Amino acid sequence: MNPPEALQWSVENCTIGRAMEILGEKWTILVLRETFSGVRRFDDMREHTGIPRQVLTNRLATLVGQGLLRREPYQEPGSRIRHEYRLTQKGLDLYPMLVAIKEWGDRYLADPAGPPLSMVHRDCGHEMQAELHCAGGHAVRTYRDIVPRPGPGARRR
Repeated sequence: MNPPEALQWSVENCTIGRAMEILGEKWTILVLRETFSGVRRFDDMREHTGIPRQVLTNRLATLVGQGLLRREPYQEPGSRIRHEYRLTQKGLDLYPMLVAIKEWGDRYLADPAGPPLSMVHRDCGHEMQAELHCAGGHAVRTYRDIVPRPGPGARRR
């Protein structure tokens, strides 16, 4: 049996690996879920998710530092200035990933009653679906039709 061609290429500059350094932790994805759902304030996130205070502080700092969220000041009457967290364009660009994760979870992990969240198109009300298309506009019918190949930044091992 011949070894896979992928073994000939370095993974040192792999963008999937780099993305997972930022996103590859449960709480980070849940913080993003909250912001996509309109939950923007620290205390609301903490209460809604059950995330420990220091973990939430660290995840928000990372997401702000990586440019996925931005801090916006607000002040309630008689209180000190606080911040809420809003998605940047870089953060909004993660929406298809969140939809894909939700679809996978709905398919394999939902309760018998069904998924607890529905994501619908604002204009028509139909359920959202993550779909892959090639640059030529062709829909991918089966993921086995996708072939990973070295890109312009690939380096031989």
